[in-house]
Amino acid sequence: METKTKLHVGLLFGGNSSEHDVSKRSAHNIYDAMDKDRYNVSLFLLTRDGFVLSDAASRRVFDGEDEATVAAEEQAKVDASNPLAPIWNLSQAKDIDVFFSIIHGNLGEDGTIQGLFRLLKKPFVGSGVLASAVSFDKDMTKQVLTAHGIRNTKYVVLTPDNRADFDYATIQSRLGDNVFIKPANQGSSVGIHKASNAQEYLDGVADAFRYDYKVLVEQTIDGPQEVEISILGNEQPQASKLGAIRVPESDVFYDYNNKFVDASGVTFEVPVKLSDELTQEITQMGLQTYAALGLKGMARIDYLVSKDGVPYVGEVNTLPGFTNISLYPQLWQATGINYADLIDRLIELALSEFHYQDELAYDFIPLDDHSAASTYKPKA
Repeated sequence: METKTKLHVGLLFGGNSSEHDVSKRSAHNIYDAMDKDRYNVSLFLLTRDGFVLSDAASRRVFDGEDEATVAAEEQAKVDASNPLAPIWNLSQAKDIDVFFSIIHGNLGEDGTIQGLFRLLKKPFVGSGVLASAVSFDKDMTKQVLTAHGIRNTKYVVLTPDNRADFDYATIQSRLGDNVFIKPANQGSSVGIHKASNAQEYLDGVADAFRYDYKVLVEQTIDGPQEVEISILGNEQPQASKLGAIRVPESDVFYDYNNKFVDASGVTFEVPVKLSDELTQEITQMGLQTYAALGLKGMARIDYLVSKDGVPYVGEVNTLPGFTNISLYPQLWQATGINYADLIDRLIELALSEFHYQDELAYDFIPLDDHSAASTYKPKA
């Protein structure tokens, strides 16, 4: 009997965002859950300054060595004048069958690394360039949702050019007394503030502009319940059961600290008990959001549900966390897909999407041959 060849998976993690250490935790969990009888796994750590470490060096960090020390040693081995020096170690990826990037935030979820995988002509887990970029930008996400009639909160976009036009009184007249301030392109609640007076507003906007040159000021929902759903699939995605997050009353919202630093006061209700009508509405909104944004592979969609039971789409996470307390795998566990099977499904979806896209034709007419005609020739 012929032995089936193992799939070679390139697992990328780290990155230069505030979620660097979160990504490392996610990568550990994914690596541990992967069936080593089915997969050979190469590790690639993207350092905080954007340098990809080799598999051997990444494993040293994985095993507890100081990242800065290992990175300095590795960077000294590479010709810094080479424009490809930051990603040179990916030359080891020539026999990799599929990439699994779990780089959260900047570079990992904004379409950047997805574009690199396209250039490398390799399958990868998750959404493509456009869907990733649009979903990472909170303003663009809301524009797409609004165009498709999917309920989300009212908001105003601040930029360095129009910032002076929106003082607190102006915001108050448009969005109410209490608002949330968010960098448009950041994850894990970094740079997010709630403001209910002029000084809090000014301080929050100033901090948010440290992280992005586009800042959202959003209407708040009074006493909302935070509900999340996991989506899995490509053309015909499926939705998980719903989960809820309950934060201590002393916390304003589910921020970076109670997500990753001290979650002792946070409780999760998985699955959450909601009315059948509300559960159906949230699930349908999730699938509509997934389709509208053109997402593939996976996403976690966060909602705010008002006291009178009206759900609003909050944010879309195209590469959700896989830490011990992350809701994406927890929700699938509650739905009947365990961690290892979830990893298998994501890799299968990546390969399927790659082959689907590979069927597209890219014919062209050479400029020196005006008689040539572009024709579509399906691949055998």
